[in-house]
Amino acid sequence: MADSPWSEIERAIGAATGTPFAITSRAGVGGGCINECHLVHGRGQSYFVKLNAPERREMFAAEAAGLEEIGRTRTIRVPRPVGHGANREASWIVLEHLPLEPATGEAWCALGTRLARLHRVTAAAHGWERDNTIGATPQVNTPTTDWIAFWRERRLGFQLTLAQLNGRDGRLADRGARLLERLPALFGGHRPAPSLLHGDLWSGNAAMTASGEPVIYDPAVYYGDRETDLAMTELFGGFPRQFYDAYRVEYPLDPGYESRKPLYNLYHVLNHLNLFGGGYGAQAERMIDGLLATLK
Repeated sequence: MADSPWSEIERAIGAATGTPFAITSRAGVGGGCINECHLVHGRGQSYFVKLNAPERREMFAAEAAGLEEIGRTRTIRVPRPVGHGANREASWIVLEHLPLEPATGEAWCALGTRLARLHRVTAAAHGWERDNTIGATPQVNTPTTDWIAFWRERRLGFQLTLAQLNGRDGRLADRGARLLERLPALFGGHRPAPSLLHGDLWSGNAAMTASGEPVIYDPAVYYGDRETDLAMTELFGGFPRQFYDAYRVEYPLDPGYESRKPLYNLYHVLNHLNLFGGGYGAQAERMIDGLLATLK
């Protein structure tokens, strides 16, 4: 990307810290497949900067708001947002730079406990005050007190509609529509509290500091069933057993979690289908078939 955002980023850092800031060095770093990421240094300070196209300004604004929402709970460490903005060349977000490393046993235990404490923070309705993104996909968070309706309309229904728009209008669409019709039967008497969620919690979005403090980042925040966060931790390889044990000690799970887990992970598989295509379509169909089979 062009260099033009950097002078604005310097001014934003200066305004946030109360001290003029000038970048003395910057280096590209890994940060996923969505954004261009840099580590910048100046005046003895370091910041993590993500860049994207100008029209992604609201994505970064929502990310900053989500990090602040979690940060205010003082339950679990997240990078502090420093500033965000956009010009004609790029949009950007500046975050506190936390040197991170893969979590170890004690950090996984602490992460389980602290995530449970985050989930005890609740709201009056499922959803959030603003929409955001899950990866690069829009995520609609219009609040409602009806969790089943929220999951049907704002999560699975939204992704299935997007898949149809992307040309997946055959068996996946037909079976998906059948699942949406029968969704209440999969919940039984489960009526979860609207817990504060990370929303995109897989192993790539959790680590620890050098002192062993667990950190989560890149959230897709909303309030909903806490089981959705836990289900996603099991989707791509899973977290270590001590994480789950510590979570359950702090906040025991409701009966029926194992049966609801594939329903919640279907949302993320559909999102991966819409983002990346490939074998995610067949995986989504198998998951839908499995869920419908439980209703026979």
